Amino acid sequence: MKRLLFALLLLLAALPARAQDFPSRDVRIICGFAPGGTCDLLTRLLAEHLSPIFKVNVVAENRTGASGMIAADTVAKAAPDGHTVGLATMAMHTILPVMPGIRMPFDVDRDLTPIANVANIYNVLVANPNGPFRTIPELIAYAKANPGKLSYASAGNGSSQHLAAELFLRQAGIELLHVPYRGGAPAIVDIVAGRTDMMFGNLPEFMGQIRDGGLRAVAFGAPRPSPLLPGVPMISATLPEFSVRNWFGIAGPGKLPKPVLDRWVAALRQVAADPVFQRRMVENGMEVIVDDPDSFASTIAQDRQRWGEVIRQANIRAD
Repeated sequence: MKRLLFALLLLLAALPARAQDFPSRDVRIICGFAPGGTCDLLTRLLAEHLSPIFKVNVVAENRTGASGMIAADTVAKAAPDGHTVGLATMAMHTILPVMPGIRMPFDVDRDLTPIANVANIYNVLVANPNGPFRTIPELIAYAKANPGKLSYASAGNGSSQHLAAELFLRQAGIELLHVPYRGGAPAIVDIVAGRTDMMFGNLPEFMGQIRDGGLRAVAFGAPRPSPLLPGVPMISATLPEFSVRNWFGIAGPGKLPKPVLDRWVAALRQVAADPVFQRRMVENGMEVIVDDPDSFASTIAQDRQRWGEVIRQANIRAD
């Protein structure tokens, strides 16, 4: 019995030392979405800039499926030593836990540790260039004169695009027809073709078509405009309470030791201060917003309450 107790004490004494030794091998950042999208791009940017800081290989790994839950479940089941983390999405932490019809294979609050927020993706309303409105006041006026005639696309029921549009409809007091698609790419194709009128979404996914003239950026729904489109107005100029932030952060497994947590936060802040990283983020339509675990947890709580209210009031249910 004494030998067992002594061995247990040695094990417990060794744990903080191992935590402070992080990282001791390659680090993985798990992305829940396919290569080529915003999530994948940000994951690879972070991996590239973290490698020289951690002095080990930091690998971006895609685990797609189930709206990012396969990737998050992988992180939740990983050892809490900091060597496996995930790119945390706003949907995973604030929308899916309160969405009717969604069953999550883990408890997002118990099984994942919020480390830090890292980026805000500029939300923007885009429309077909030949549509019947060019500004937010014109859109609201046309929709009130023609209830239900205008349509908006989303990447599916309960998606961030859907919720942003429902928030807009509530504040503007108008009706629009919701057209859910299986992903953002086919939705964009139909807006360019004129089969659907508009869409709220992430600037990086629209920039190619905006530059080529297939889409027109009507107004930013984000808290701030992107430097890439300085002439585009804010929705909040017409609807002062409208603001949509679509953030990405880093989350680790549950019960992540504080020394590991602190090491991650320090490394992410070092990345955020890098002018090269800052430039690359701006070029790709993203805003750097690295914070700390407490601030990140507060953001999650606030956004979960906000989107939960939108979901209940609009009676939204997952597909």
